[in-house]
Amino acid sequence: MPGRARFAFVGAMSKDPFSPTRRRILTGLAAGVSSLALPALAEPPTRSLRPVPRPDGAGGRLFPSAETLVARAKLGASTVGFAVADAETGEMLEGYNAELPQPPASVAKALTALYGLERLGGTHRFATRLVATGPVEAGVVKGDLVLVGSGDPTLDTDGLAELANLLKASGVTRVEGAFLTWDAALPSLHAIDPEQPDQVGYNPAVSGLNLNFNRVHFEWRKAGSGWNVSMDARTANRRPDVRVSRMEIVRRKYPIYTYEDGGDIDRWTVASGALGQNGARWLPVRKPTTYTAEVFQILAGSLGISLPAARPSPGLPVGQELARVESEGLRDVLRGMLKYSTNLTAEAIGLAASAEIGTRPDTLDASAGRMSDWVGREISGAASAGPALGSTMGGVGTEGLVAGEPGPTPAALGPALIDHSGLGGESRISAQDMVRALVTLGPRHDLEPLLKSIRMKDAKGRPIENYPVTILAKTGTLNFVSGLAGYAVQPDGRRLAFATFVADVPRREALTRAQRERPDGMSSWVARARILQLQLIDRWSGVYSA
Repeated sequence: MPGRARFAFVGAMSKDPFSPTRRRILTGLAAGVSSLALPALAEPPTRSLRPVPRPDGAGGRLFPSAETLVARAKLGASTVGFAVADAETGEMLEGYNAELPQPPASVAKALTALYGLERLGGTHRFATRLVATGPVEAGVVKGDLVLVGSGDPTLDTDGLAELANLLKASGVTRVEGAFLTWDAALPSLHAIDPEQPDQVGYNPAVSGLNLNFNRVHFEWRKAGSGWNVSMDARTANRRPDVRVSRMEIVRRKYPIYTYEDGGDIDRWTVASGALGQNGARWLPVRKPTTYTAEVFQILAGSLGISLPAARPSPGLPVGQELARVESEGLRDVLRGMLKYSTNLTAEAIGLAASAEIGTRPDTLDASAGRMSDWVGREISGAASAGPALGSTMGGVGTEGLVAGEPGPTPAALGPALIDHSGLGGESRISAQDMVRALVTLGPRHDLEPLLKSIRMKDAKGRPIENYPVTILAKTGTLNFVSGLAGYAVQPDGRRLAFATFVADVPRREALTRAQRERPDGMSSWVARARILQLQLIDRWSGVYSA
C-alpha cells in the first residue's frame, strides 16, 4: 500500500541533512513508503489542524484547515504537496506532502531565473553579430559574411531588420564570399521535449541562432474550393514569407498535422477537414538557424544587399564586426519569461548559464543537471537549519486528505530537473525544496519583483477586488499538473514564501501523444487546482499574519 499523506505545522527547528546528487532515481507519484525517515519536532506543534480564527476578536474570520480545502477541491487521485515558510527567517510554517518530489511544470522557470542571474548576471545581454572575415573595400566584403549568434531567445524579425539596416549603414553593398552562420554557442536541439505533439508552438527547437521564439506563422484563407496558405516570420511590423517551413493541405480528417524532416526544410501537412474558412496558428520551427538566416537574407535583399543561401561556418569566425544587435538586459528578459512563460527563453538562458561554468552542455538534461546540483548545494544550508515537513512531526499526522486515498511520501532527494523550462514531465522537485530556494536564493537575486502578480479569486474563479495580500508568483501547467510558487506579502509587511504542486501523473501518462494538446477534462481539473492553490494562500495569509 502507498504511504499516507502527511500534514504538519512547524514550530521549532531541528537538523535535516541534505546531500545533493545530480541525477536521481525517483519513484513515481503512484508509489511510496509508509512514512518519511525524518526527525520529529523538538517541541509539540503550537497550532491546531482545526479551522483557525483570525486574531481580531470574537467576530474574527474562520479559516478552514488545509485538509478541508484539499478535500473540497475534489481532485480525485491527484497528489497535492505544499510548503509555506516565513520568507525572512526561513521558518517552515506548514506543509503537506512537502518532501514529495512532484513535476514543477513552468514553476521551474523561477529556478532558471535564479540560475541565470547567478551565472550570467543581471546585466548580461545576448548579442547577434555580423562578422566579415576579410576587409571591406568600396562597400564590398572581401571575404565571407558570418551571422554569429549567442543564443538570444528574444530575437525577432524586427531585430533582424535592425541588423540589416546597420549593415547597410556600415556601407556594405555586396559580399564577395559566402554567407555563413555560426550557432554553436548553444547546442542544436530538435525540440525541448520529444514527447510533445509535433505541432505545438511551445515546444520548438533550440539553437545558438533563434528567431521569433522559433515559431513560424501558418495562416489559411478559404479560396473557392480550396485554401490559400502562407508560412511567414511575422511581427507586428513585418511578415516575410519563408521557404524553410512548408505546408501541404491533404484531404483527410485525422491526424490534423503531420511533420517530416525534409533535410533542409520542415515539411508539414494539415488535414483539410480541420481548416474551416480562415484561421492561423504558430507552429514550431525545427531548423532555427536556417530560418534565421533565410529571414536575414530576405531583409538584406530588400535593402539592396544580395546574399547567397547560407552555409554553416566551420568555426567561430575571426574578423571585423560590422554590426550587432543585443537583447535587453537579463533581468528584463527574465521578467518577460516569467510573465509569458516562454519555454525557449528558459532553455536558452539555462544552457548559456551552464556554459559559463564549464564546457558547453550538449543536452538539456546535462545542463539541467548542473542547475539541479547548484540549487541543491545552495539550499542544503537551509535544510540543515530546520526540520523537514511531511513526517508525523511530533505525533501530529493525518490520514490521506484526497478522497480518502493515502498519498505517497518517498524520502526527499533534492531537485532533479531534466530541462530549464519545466516542459518535460519527468522533472521533479518537492514543495519544501522549492520554498527553500525562494527563501535562500530569491533575496540574493531580488527575484520577487520579477515574478508575475497573481489575482486572488473566489471559489467560482471570480477575481476578488482590493484583496489586501500581494501575491507574486510563477504558475506552472502541464497536462494534469499544476504548480504555483512565490511570495505572499501581507498587509502588515510579513512575507510568506510558498510552493504548491498538484499532479495526477498516472492520468497524464495514460494520454496518447495525439491527446496531449487538448486532453479531455484538463480545463476543469486545472481550474480546481488553481482555486485550491489560491485558497491555501488565503488561509496562510489569515493564519500567519501578525
